[in-house]
Amino acid sequence: MNANMVDLAAFITALMGVMVAVGFYVSWRATRLDRLHARIDTALAALDAALVRRCATVLEVATSGLLDPAASLLLIEAEQEARLAADREQRELAESRLSQALRAVRAVWGTAGAQSRPGPDGTAELEAKNQLFEELEAAQQKISIARYFYNDSVNATINARKRFLARLLRLAGSAPMPAFFEMDDAVS
Repeated sequence: MNANMVDLAAFITALMGVMVAVGFYVSWRATRLDRLHARIDTALAALDAALVRRCATVLEVATSGLLDPAASLLLIEAEQEARLAADREQRELAESRLSQALRAVRAVWGTAGAQSRPGPDGTAELEAKNQLFEELEAAQQKISIARYFYNDSVNATINARKRFLARLLRLAGSAPMPAFFEMDDAVS
């Protein structure tokens, strides 16, 4: 065999090897982007469930009769606004307002928390109030955790989509660019 033919065969073999390696890499990147988008969907569902659970707990606290009417009304209005928000931007704002309303009620509860209504069941009422606020505290913590995981997933996806090869080959397809969920979720 001719030396030029051997060199050409080696070149073609090396080129095919590089093309196969690039194909595997591109396939891996596309699959990773797909998994990241699925992770965002899952994290968003968990965040939504935590937000809905908080709304249910807030409604339970507000309608329990353990708060004064003004605090109950404040919580019910904030809960309804959060539950009925039409789009994402409105929901972020409404959920932040609900967090602020909860802090305001908690501040009032903190100053008057050691007292309960006079009557034979004053201690039971105080225990019920404390239990409801513990449930509310747990719901708030779940929101913070769910929002952290969601925003972390969004950050990883955005970073993966910014890579040169992902942009060049449009590996994300027609999936919209994910957005962070920003809200005031401070507990106190």
